Amino acid sequence: MKQITAIFEGFGAALLMLWRTAGHINTLPRQFPRFIDQCYMIGYTTMPIVTILSFFIGGVLALQTGHSMEAQGFGAKHLIGTLVGLSMCRELGPVMVAILVTGRVGSAITAELASMNVYQEIDALVTMNIPTERILVLPRLAAVLVMMPVLEMIASICGWYGGAIVCQFTTFISLDPQSYFAALTRYMRPKDIIDGLLKAEAFGFVVVTVCCYVGLSVRGGPREIGAAVTRAIVISLIFILVLDYFVTKALL
Repeated sequence: MKQITAIFEGFGAALLMLWRTAGHINTLPRQFPRFIDQCYMIGYTTMPIVTILSFFIGGVLALQTGHSMEAQGFGAKHLIGTLVGLSMCRELGPVMVAILVTGRVGSAITAELASMNVYQEIDALVTMNIPTERILVLPRLAAVLVMMPVLEMIASICGWYGGAIVCQFTTFISLDPQSYFAALTRYMRPKDIIDGLLKAEAFGFVVVTVCCYVGLSVRGGPREIGAAVTRAIVISLIFILVLDYFVTKALL
């Protein structure tokens, strides 16, 4: 019962943190430099790994699909572009970006806020009557809401081109880029792209909320910083997997 109570207490405390953060949203224009810094950290520094991983995931997806179709004799290789396009746009892109942001950005946010808490920098802000939600949480939440759709679009496009290159230069597939992208655009609807962007927004918002809450709620000495980072990443990944199912079911 204590663990269940702790879960609900943490959930309620995170919602209260979001409520207090929303009360300072009118101060965001005055925090534009902080917002840009967080956009740089969340978006620009994460983009290289997102680009590389998405490109190869799209290529592997096309390779495995082409090999399966060739082995089973389906003769539907011209539909590989559709499968890669929809998979990257609706599922693999948002989930993969969310996991990368959790490991690359979420851990950094938790460690930074936990360090500030352990070394009493948070107490100094409270003493000066500076709301921590306004300075530390709001710019990060605003930045992740702006950058997650950008990262998801980059992931999808890189995955599409990775699949196209594999289809063109793999002997047993030999599908030219024109046919690949023709199939991709023929069966993909604007709703598929919008659904992927909405999923990325939801995942990013939850990840930053969890990491900010865990970082700000750390108590103890320096040893607790590492434990907080581990806890934030685990909780974020669980939320991503659970949300992925329910959001996908709601959007279908």
